[in-house]
Amino acid sequence: MKLHYRGKYDLDPNSLPVAEEKEGAIQFEEAASTQELAKKANIAAFILLILLLIPIVMLHRLKADSFAFWIGCLLSLFCALPHELLHALCFKEDVYLYTNLRQGMLFVIGTEPMSKGRFIFLSLLPNLVFGLVPYLLGLIYPSLSLLLGLGWSSLAMGTGDYINVYHALKQMPKGALTYMSGFHSYWFMPEQK
Repeated sequence: MKLHYRGKYDLDPNSLPVAEEKEGAIQFEEAASTQELAKKANIAAFILLILLLIPIVMLHRLKADSFAFWIGCLLSLFCALPHELLHALCFKEDVYLYTNLRQGMLFVIGTEPMSKGRFIFLSLLPNLVFGLVPYLLGLIYPSLSLLLGLGWSSLAMGTGDYINVYHALKQMPKGALTYMSGFHSYWFMPEQK
């Protein structure tokens, strides 16, 4: 994997890396722009925050003055770059890192083809490391409220990744490969040998 930092994304999809089109490739039915994706992801994040707060309140009776919990939430912001680096590590070839802080996003794009399983793993890995594991540990062990805050906030920040997983699971048939090109993802059936 070779990481290239491309700086601030200018909202022009033509400025993103483009893959060589694969024969028979089908574009995912997904958001048409980063603005549309950000809107959907932010709504989903808000709903997820509420749903994930229910077990916290039921198990821990969390109070607004739980300092460590709120520090954990703040730490999730500092995990945004490591989150993207974990995505990047799942690529074998060139991967490009962009920032889009106006819409609350950092993202990576790589154009290499990969299996549905690898794409799902790539999408979920940072959410497991910074989100689910700390969240569950914090629920199990009340003294780890810092991790609970980190996990709670990080899980919600990963909604764009969950949207990608949903599209892959819903749209890709068994044996299909996927790749990113520009702002969109595509799937295709590899040639049988």
